[in-house]
Amino acid sequence: WAGRYGFDLNSRETLRTELNVYGDFHPRLPDHYRRTPYVFLANIHPALQIEVLQQVERGAFVALDTMDFWIEVARDALEAVLARVDMVSLNDSEARELAGTPNLVTAARRIQNMGPRAVLIKKGEHGALCFNGDAVFFAPAYPLEEVRDPTGAGDVFAGGVMGYLAEQGGDPIAALRRAVIYGSAVASFAVEDFGCRRLRTVQRAEVEVRCRAFRAMTAVDGWEG
Repeated sequence: WAGRYGFDLNSRETLRTELNVYGDFHPRLPDHYRRTPYVFLANIHPALQIEVLQQVERGAFVALDTMDFWIEVARDALEAVLARVDMVSLNDSEARELAGTPNLVTAARRIQNMGPRAVLIKKGEHGALCFNGDAVFFAPAYPLEEVRDPTGAGDVFAGGVMGYLAEQGGDPIAALRRAVIYGSAVASFAVEDFGCRRLRTVQRAEVEVRCRAFRAMTAVDGWEG
């Protein structure tokens, strides 16, 4: 993948997508992977995401990530896999393109009608929206003075969300709001350096500090009733 970022790093233009080894790739899961209770279908051709699902035992909580390229060239396959997942993660422009509407609330509802119970819409430095049925949750992005590389931050966000859900166990939807905060906190570290450099050194205690900062940023003192 190659792209060009705008002045504020929120707007991104895809210049090219080359499948390379994934052009003829077919995933084969080890037996112990097939029994996992949490599955994250990372951004790849939706037909291959379906191949993964066919190898996973039923009952797993499944989340999916996708991008504009697959919306444009493999929409039928994408809609087929969306019908089989519990949650989808995509950015705001992709949500608008997939749903065919500029309104993100309407887009989330239309995407939910395609199958997923929960829709995570990533908005870069403007945070993330989480739609679950009629409930809406908004999490701001962690304020950073310097952002070096936003590439892959959305993947880190989704991975943080799924990691927290897997750690907590139980009903994933019940823990989803807290998971969004953890995902946002982890993603805030990813953009501080190029590639995966910062994630190689970040400690759990640092993540917890930023999660507490999220809570402080969104608290309203003296609000009753």
